[in-house]
Amino acid sequence: MKLVGKHIERDGSGHVSLRPEDDEDMWHLYNLIQEGDHVRAPAIRRVQNVSATGSSESHRVRLNLTLAVTRITWSPSTGSADPTASGESSNAAQNSTAALQIAGRVVSENQHVKMGAFHTLDVEANRDVRIEKDIGGWDSIAMGRVEESCAPGRGAEVGAIVCGEGTATFCLLSEHMTVVLQRLEVPIPRKMGTGTSAHEKGLARFYSSMYASFLRHIPFSSPSLRAIIIASPGWVRDAVMDFIMAEASRTGNKPLLGARNKFVKVHVNSAHVHSLVEVLKSPEIATQLKETKFAREGIMLDKFFKMLGTDEMRAWYGPDHVALAADRGAIGTLLISDELFRASDPVLRKKYVELVEGVRQKGGEVLIFSSMHESGQQLNQLTGIAAILTFPLDVEVVEEEEREAKEEERRKAEVEVPN
Repeated sequence: MKLVGKHIERDGSGHVSLRPEDDEDMWHLYNLIQEGDHVRAPAIRRVQNVSATGSSESHRVRLNLTLAVTRITWSPSTGSADPTASGESSNAAQNSTAALQIAGRVVSENQHVKMGAFHTLDVEANRDVRIEKDIGGWDSIAMGRVEESCAPGRGAEVGAIVCGEGTATFCLLSEHMTVVLQRLEVPIPRKMGTGTSAHEKGLARFYSSMYASFLRHIPFSSPSLRAIIIASPGWVRDAVMDFIMAEASRTGNKPLLGARNKFVKVHVNSAHVHSLVEVLKSPEIATQLKETKFAREGIMLDKFFKMLGTDEMRAWYGPDHVALAADRGAIGTLLISDELFRASDPVLRKKYVELVEGVRQKGGEVLIFSSMHESGQQLNQLTGIAAILTFPLDVEVVEEEEREAKEEERRKAEVEVPN
């Protein structure tokens, strides 16, 4: 993402102009834009002209429109090319295929569109988008996301192949997204039913298709790519790794041979993409990716779940309980999903922003999980917010203290009211 322009007032109002370049930038915009914001972006509108004789004609016009946002929808990329197609290089940039649509009423005058008319903007890559927010709109969370999205050198940090016998899922993991690039399935006949020859031919087709897809999707020579994970149950990962290296030697693919030290083989219990959570918790990956945001999130979420079973007084979850722990300065690590900051109610969003700022002011660590990672989806299933406490607190005792405090306030209010 490129920051084109920015003007923020002290009261948190103002505008920011951004230029998205890929799918992850679209995801950042989806998290930045809220209902009620004014968004200006290029649009294509069908315009109808009526002549003096009464005949009409319509044509498409490209123009810039400013909308008061009423709805925003996000559709992640799902596509992949033909799994049997071959590729010579994996260094081509991934095209933006995610869809971001912003619907609302037109709020600025335009010769082709009336004020108040409804329109839906399809945000395009490499086209500027201006986001204008009212007082308090550009809070610390929003500005933090702008800074993160525009940081130089950002890109995919891990490539992963989660495979089984005849199946392979190709993924790229960045700070905020897990992008599934392709799901490959090649039928492999069983040995007992068809004989060894048919089984081996099926395996050969699978390895050949898998290698072509690997070259096409995994940017193995990119400096930002820290690791290439091959994960599977059983022996499949060893055979896949051996085939990739053998083909690289046979075809003289020096960049791939030079990236051999990036490859890591990991055992998982399932050949499903959800196994990536299990992969990121494995010791061999955790040490190699300890500085990455998503690996830290996976480790801390795993720590929370373990603590929930062994020391539940230090593992709290749910908005109300976490807020009580924050009031007592007990939070050591706050785990919160970015989904909560997309609340349409500004009061509710402000509540979560103040919670995050309060934890940081008291020296606690805040991890904002992306819903586009498996770890973020797991956290969403657990209300979207959890906390690891620095000291144990009994939920029942804290709730009783809160009830007593409210009762005391009620009694004081009754005494102060004159008869």
